[in-house]
Amino acid sequence: MSSIYLSKAVFSDIYRPNAKVVRFLLVLVLTGVAHGLYRGVQDNYLAEIIHVTPFQRGIVEFFRELPGLLLVFILAVMYRFADSRVFKTGIALVTGGMVGLLFSTASPRLMSMFFVVLFMVVQSVGEHIIMPIRATISMDIAKREKTGASLGMTSSLMHLGHILGFVLIILLFFTLGQAGIPRGDIFGYRIAFGLAVGLMVAALLVALALQETTLKTPRRRFYFAKKFSTYYMLEVFYGARKQVFLTFAPYVLILQYGADPSIMSLLYAVSAGFGILCSPLIGRLIDRIGYKAVMVTDTIVLVGVCFLYGFSHRLFAPGIAFIVVCVNFVLDSIISLASIATNVYVKRISSSQEEVASTLSTGISVNHFISIIIALIGGWVWKVMGIETLFMISATLGLISSVYAATIKKTEEYVPAGSG
Repeated sequence: MSSIYLSKAVFSDIYRPNAKVVRFLLVLVLTGVAHGLYRGVQDNYLAEIIHVTPFQRGIVEFFRELPGLLLVFILAVMYRFADSRVFKTGIALVTGGMVGLLFSTASPRLMSMFFVVLFMVVQSVGEHIIMPIRATISMDIAKREKTGASLGMTSSLMHLGHILGFVLIILLFFTLGQAGIPRGDIFGYRIAFGLAVGLMVAALLVALALQETTLKTPRRRFYFAKKFSTYYMLEVFYGARKQVFLTFAPYVLILQYGADPSIMSLLYAVSAGFGILCSPLIGRLIDRIGYKAVMVTDTIVLVGVCFLYGFSHRLFAPGIAFIVVCVNFVLDSIISLASIATNVYVKRISSSQEEVASTLSTGISVNHFISIIIALIGGWVWKVMGIETLFMISATLGLISSVYAATIKKTEEYVPAGSG
C-alpha cells in the first residue's frame, strides 16, 4: 500500500491534476517491451540470417532513417488529427512493420534484404511519428516546472519495457541453446518477432482506448525560426554522432567480438537498467542546473567513449578488449540520455505548444538528414579506413556540438505575460 501512495505522490508532483496519464504510460511500457524484443535481435538477424555486411548495414540504415527525414511531411498529412490520434497511428504502423518482419521469418521469399528493409521502414515510420508526439504529450500533461522530470519519467518507463524485452531474448536464446538449436537457426528469431507482434497488438488496443485529447498541434512542413538556430545545429551534430553508435557499435560487437543475441540483449538490458535509474536523475538535473550544462558536459565523456570503441582492439588483449567495449557500450547508452535536454530547451524558448511540436518535428528531420548521410559514409569509412577513423570522426562532431551548446544564453527563454 505504501508503494501505491508513493507512486501517487510522485505522479501528483510531476503531472497536472486533471491529466490522464495511466493508459498513456502503459502504452509506453508495452511498446518498450516490444522494442526490446525487436532491438535485441535486429542486428544479429541482419548479420547472421540476412548476411548484411558493414557496408550494406549503412545502406540499410539509410532507408530505415528516411522516415525521420520525411517526418515533417508525414505529420503535415495528418494536420487535421489531434496529437492523441497521431500517436495511435504511429503505434499502428509499428505494429504493421513488426507483423511484416514476423512473416519474413516464415517465408523464404520474404527473407531477403529488400523485404526485410521494407518492413523495417514501415516500423520506422511509426516510431518516428511517435517520437515528437510522445514528447509533446509528455510535456503537455506535466506541470510547467516539471517538464524535465516528466520526460525523465517517460524515458524511465520505456527503459523498463526495454529491459523486460531484452530479458525475454536472453531467456529465449539460452533455452534454445540448451535444447541444442544452433545459433544461426531462424526459429529463435521467429519467436522473438512473434512475441513483439503480440505486445504491439496489446499496445494498440490500449492506445485506441485512450481519451481523445483537445491537444491538437498545427503541423507545418518545416518550421525554422532564428531563435531555434542553435537547436537545429545541435540536432545536426547529435544526429551524426548518434548514427555512428546506433548503426555501427552493435556491429563492432557482433562482427569483431562475436557477440550473439543473448550477449547483445544482456548489454541492452544493462543499458536500459541504467536508463531507468539515470533518466529521472538527468531530468531533475536539467530542471536544477539547466539544459545547457547537461548538453555541454555529456560530450566530455563522449570523447573517451569514441576512443575506446575505435582502439580497444589495439590496446588490449582480445578478451579484455571485449569487456572494455561492452562497458563502453553501456556508458554510451547512459550519456545518450542527456539528449532530452534539447527538448526542454525548445520548450523553454517556445511561445506556444505549436512552436514546440513544429520545432521538435523539424529538428528530428534535420537530425535524420545528417543521419542518413552518416549511415552511408560510415559504412564506407569502416570498409576503407577502419573503425578507428569512424569513431574519431564521431568524437570530433561531439566536441563541435559541445561548442554550440556553450553558446546558449539563459536570456533566450520565453516568459509568458503576467508570469512575473
